[in-house]
Amino acid sequence: MKNVVIIGNGIAGVTAARHIRKKSNHKITIISAETDYFFSRTALMYIFMGHMKFEHTQPYENWFWKKNRIELVKAYVDSVNTDAKELVLDNGTSLNYDDLIIATGSKPNKFGWPGQDLKAVTGMYSKQDLDTITHYSKDCHRAVIVGGGLIGIEMAEMLVSKNIPVTFLVRETSFWNKVLPAEESEMINRHIKEHHIDLRLDTNLVEILSDENGRAKAVVTDKGETIACNLVGLTAGVSPNVSFLKDSGIDLDRGVLVNRQLETNIPNVYAIGDCAQQHQAIGERRAIEAVWYTGRMMGETVARTICGKPSEYQPGQWFNSAKFLDIEYQTYGWVWAKPRENEARFYWEHKDGKKCIHINYDKDSKEFIGINTFGIRMRHQKFDQWLHEKQSVHHVLEHLKDANFDPEFYAQHEDEILAKFNLENGTDLKAKKKSWKRIFA
Repeated sequence: MKNVVIIGNGIAGVTAARHIRKKSNHKITIISAETDYFFSRTALMYIFMGHMKFEHTQPYENWFWKKNRIELVKAYVDSVNTDAKELVLDNGTSLNYDDLIIATGSKPNKFGWPGQDLKAVTGMYSKQDLDTITHYSKDCHRAVIVGGGLIGIEMAEMLVSKNIPVTFLVRETSFWNKVLPAEESEMINRHIKEHHIDLRLDTNLVEILSDENGRAKAVVTDKGETIACNLVGLTAGVSPNVSFLKDSGIDLDRGVLVNRQLETNIPNVYAIGDCAQQHQAIGERRAIEAVWYTGRMMGETVARTICGKPSEYQPGQWFNSAKFLDIEYQTYGWVWAKPRENEARFYWEHKDGKKCIHINYDKDSKEFIGINTFGIRMRHQKFDQWLHEKQSVHHVLEHLKDANFDPEFYAQHEDEILAKFNLENGTDLKAKKKSWKRIFA
């Protein structure tokens, strides 16, 4: 029986613990100082907005951990001694391990801005961040959010739901335009402004000013503006939470370097989730993937290896989903901000300006490469299948109804989408009748 210690109780670490328990009688200990029990990090915004209580974000009852013989230790790890296989905790105690899994996730980026450590300046990643926002929003007359990614738009939605005026500083010339093509980025620009959010594009933070009590009172931008505020959200991305490992002998870059079996350079030490960095990126994926479902998959993979069935991390087809205020977003495969030389694009946008699809395909072979969809829910299974089968863009468009996941009485747009493609490309594609067998198989 091994003694397995996991640092971090996020989706990656907890998935590893659950699957190790299913496959073995190993001793399992999870160390985390964030919360007593695992919770769904993606649900934090809904607690603030009053849609959920914190206990609703915990997938398992509190008795689950004892019943499944998973010991929980609430502490920070100060250092790791890989020679002695020992962890030193901030409470002065230490723990030994046979196998160590590092699953410490991410932390919000800070770029050395003057005032970044003032009161009422926070990221939006941890339960502690949520507590800070909740506390300082009670008397907030205006909030400034710095950074135009997914976390930034979530924080904006949270604050707007409480009728707090928000100024949004985005250094890019259009929202998330390093990820989204120009059409989708412009759609989200419009949508943000429609929610009465003061969107400042091509604008950088220079300094956060303090009041007499050490609380943020204003920000200064590179446009020479001073914007009065008493809550500042720093949402300019995240980075792996690995600084406590600097003297451990474990190879680090931006994250903990791992191979395809998620092993570090030290035997019996693994890294998973947001803090793990592949030596070589897998396909078109990034070497570090701060995505919920990849953390879960890494947890399952490392559990198999520790339990005697060495396995490679195989994430499959890329996908992701998010929500930009009222507009739901899904992406499957690859739709870059700008097409590559061999790629062609097809874009359709509904007249309401809140629904669109953007399809990427090979201009010569017509192979389907990826799709962005906004405001129309699609079935993951169908796009995963089509990408795996290397189907043509023509096949995807003709069978697009099979992928639609919107409720029965929602408006359907596939005929309009297909007609636009035919008009632009001189084709005569015809929509196939919706196959219920394919959907429910």
